[in-house]
Amino acid sequence: MERNKHVGVGFRKDFAEEFLEGKDLTPAFLEVAPENWMEIGGYWKKVFNKVAEQYPIYSHGLSLSIGSSEELDWNFLKKVKSFLQEYKIKIYSEHLSYSKCDNAHLYDLLPIPFRWDAVKHISERIKSVQEFLERKIAIEIVSYYTPVAAEISEVEFISSIVKEADCNLLLDVNNIYVNAFNHKYDAKSFIENLPLDKVEYIHMAGHEQVAPDLIIDTHGEPIIDPVYELFDFTVQKLPNTVPVLLERDFNIPELKELQYELNRLENICKKVWNYEHALA
Repeated sequence: MERNKHVGVGFRKDFAEEFLEGKDLTPAFLEVAPENWMEIGGYWKKVFNKVAEQYPIYSHGLSLSIGSSEELDWNFLKKVKSFLQEYKIKIYSEHLSYSKCDNAHLYDLLPIPFRWDAVKHISERIKSVQEFLERKIAIEIVSYYTPVAAEISEVEFISSIVKEADCNLLLDVNNIYVNAFNHKYDAKSFIENLPLDKVEYIHMAGHEQVAPDLIIDTHGEPIIDPVYELFDFTVQKLPNTVPVLLERDFNIPELKELQYELNRLENICKKVWNYEHALA
């Protein structure tokens, strides 16, 4: 089976052996959380090395907590930098949120107030991280369920941070769909007003509607048609081709089912980007 060109998948220990032994899943690349793989040894180190020999590796961090008020964890960042260098990882992304307070990990991605002082604080932290890592990072627009003390719009908040920090953007299309549904705004208009020239990476995932007026971003369900449609719209608006990731964190289906989602995303990418290339 031919490997996809644009669309990758999150690598999970749950299907590692089946993935390496079979040919049912053919992503363009694999994404991992550095926290789950750096400084490991033994069996899983061998597995990861084997995977890294066959596929490009991208990384999506979980615990940088860029929105925290406390000092950045430089010891953690040293480990991340070493991991990124060891495996020649081109993209390092993180969440525009905070998940740590007084050095206690909260195991959740909490929203940051859409305020100018937060823009300044986070931008300075991102610049410090980028200087230390000697690379730009991509920040992800996260799903959230209640705004906190907002004084500016979400899109202005995100755009200002990207400009001030001179960083890249991870555009999670499902997160935007979820936020637009929960907070009753237009997802397409929101996307159009983002700094799309700074998009380095796209995430796609499933969610669960738990009430008539509430969707939860779970990464445990298949992508629904309206999110595919929003992805199609988004790809058409981007000035450049970018890697696309399918996230599936739990409730992992048969690998053939994941491949079906990869193929559907890949076909949308080809439809838009191959056409643009032909015009050029």
